[in-house]
Amino acid sequence: MEMDLGRQVRERNRKRYNNMRSLKDIIMAAIILAVGVLMFFGDKFQFTRILMANKDPMIKYIFGGLCALYGGFRLYRGIKQDY
Repeated sequence: MEMDLGRQVRERNRKRYNNMRSLKDIIMAAIILAVGVLMFFGDKFQFTRILMANKDPMIKYIFGGLCALYGGFRLYRGIKQDY
């Protein structure tokens, strides 16, 4: 009986950990993807036009592409929950 209770507690803790890690991955993916979008389309937004004015377009697109790839990976990992 006691072993079953201990196993249930460990299983519940593992589920909580997986859910929290998944939530963290999804939130981080949203932030990283937003940075990627700002790198690609930063000249079109009024609030980032000043920040993006003198930046090299090639560097912006490379960094934006890397952010999009890594953000997509984090989103996939958060949805799949394979920890």
